[in-house]
Amino acid sequence: MKSIVFLLLFALSLFSAEINWPSDYNKALQEAKIEHKLVYILITSDSCRWCRKFEHTTLQDKQIQKRLYSEFVTVHLSRDRNKIPKQFNTTPIPHHYFVDSKGNILYHSLGHRDVEMFNAFMDMAEENNKKNMK
Repeated sequence: MKSIVFLLLFALSLFSAEINWPSDYNKALQEAKIEHKLVYILITSDSCRWCRKFEHTTLQDKQIQKRLYSEFVTVHLSRDRNKIPKQFNTTPIPHHYFVDSKGNILYHSLGHRDVEMFNAFMDMAEENNKKNMK
């Protein structure tokens, strides 16, 4: 009985895991290459109200977290604290980039987005990646 309870709690903890938000772009590219994933880059600033709203709403959705964790390597870059590669715009924010493991931009957009729209962003990035692979 204890084993069943433990396994159930362990499984639930996997689904409630927070997204890991490193800020090392180059390391994310390396990880994406090894894991055969795309990279999602979120660019924000410390004083951005819409960035906080996106982080506290859309990124708190468990299905979004699960999809980001399973399909993407995530990177959070603050224009106030991190060196941002020059190919990425830092205004306006929040800015969303989806890139392949070579750093090629597959899709980008900006602003706060709800769960449905953010899922559409992820779909577009994956579709564009498939087109590029052909």
